Amino acid sequence: MELVLYNTLTRKKEVFTPLCPDRVGMYVCGPTVYDFAHIGNARPVLVFDILYRLLKRHFQDVTYVRNITDVDDKINAAAAEGGESIGDLTQRTTVAFHEDMAALLALSPDEEPRATTHIPAMVAMIESLIEKGHAYVAEGHVLFEVNTMPAYGQLSRKKRDDLIAGARVEVAPYKKEPADFVLWKPSTPDLPGWDSPWGRGRPGWHIECSTMSGQSLGETFDLHGGGRDLVFPHHENELAQSTCAHDGKPFARFWVHNGFLTVNGEKMSKSIGNVLTVRELLKHAPGEVIRFAMLSTHYRQPLDWSDDTLTQAREKMDRLYTSLREVEGLSPATEEAPDEIESALLDDLNTPTALSNLVGFVTALNKAETADEKARIKGKLLAGGAALGLLQQSPEAWFRWRPAGATHLDETEIERQIALRNKAREAKDFQKADRIRDELAANGILLEDRAGKTIWRHAG
Repeated sequence: MELVLYNTLTRKKEVFTPLCPDRVGMYVCGPTVYDFAHIGNARPVLVFDILYRLLKRHFQDVTYVRNITDVDDKINAAAAEGGESIGDLTQRTTVAFHEDMAALLALSPDEEPRATTHIPAMVAMIESLIEKGHAYVAEGHVLFEVNTMPAYGQLSRKKRDDLIAGARVEVAPYKKEPADFVLWKPSTPDLPGWDSPWGRGRPGWHIECSTMSGQSLGETFDLHGGGRDLVFPHHENELAQSTCAHDGKPFARFWVHNGFLTVNGEKMSKSIGNVLTVRELLKHAPGEVIRFAMLSTHYRQPLDWSDDTLTQAREKMDRLYTSLREVEGLSPATEEAPDEIESALLDDLNTPTALSNLVGFVTALNKAETADEKARIKGKLLAGGAALGLLQQSPEAWFRWRPAGATHLDETEIERQIALRNKAREAKDFQKADRIRDELAANGILLEDRAGKTIWRHAG
């Protein structure tokens, strides 16, 4: 089976073949660290986590690079508003980002370069663009001159005038053309800045990723990923400046972009008050539920988040873990991702089909009659879950999860109450047994009697 991906650059699905056999380089635009990550930030992390896991199963050497943008005007504004130093803000929010993504079971990238540690390389790349006639200095700024690249707009497939009209393009008097974009800009004494041939200043956003990807993966590499909102201007400008700086060499061979995320049909906005952070959602649902919900929609399609999104995902995850609890005593018969999962993922990361097939294993497990057959299906369920970053804990741990801040009984007390209930049932005092069960339920503890054993879990 071959890996097929939709390439934004060519607007079609293509068989993925790396530049070097069994060696893959992937760069994904990471967070700008000035606030907690919201679910829109989490979507590309999970999409490219699935791709990273898939690549590692099919290629011997995979390097996944995801950057940290720690110099940006949004960071400056957030630090000033909160009365916090820029260093403290970026450190705190970077730690929070790592914690939140780990809670969603996302693997860490192999490299995580920070913009502030690559300033000299950015300055060198800008100097090269000036020398080659692709950039110019104006009023302390250095700008990329888009007219020097005839293919500008090839990624977004928009004409120059369309890109400028109503787009995210800053119009300034020092620009030769409105579409020219900033490579370097001056910094006032109160803002972060570094010495350069053009005075004290800081880099533009686009040059950061061009430099960091090149430093980690080389001038031409296999995969570049990010959200669809980055196609223009960020990725378009990355492509332009990198190609020009490297004398026309290709930049990224495959461009992979995930679709937009909305909440109840609306774009997330602080003014609307519908921004959902991962940290807040984790108070109400396990990370695996959020992950399942995210992967239930194909990565290239829009994802609309609603109150039902987590509810439906939790129900399916409960079903998966319930089936595993039924066969806890059996050793799984396989550790390789089953074809039902792998074939779906190899077809442009079709996670909805993969999840549907994963849940389908539950039906097969319920119909299995022999221990060998159950062990075989359990192996497929666990290996399929691992390919998707799911089913990573024991059923008992899963069912004992509880929402943050929920009142709960000590586990020792729960077990004591269950023992009292079992004694009451043995004595046929069903009124007392029911009363204990109801009291536990009122405290968010649900009981389930099966095969001579009573198990419990926290109510979701």
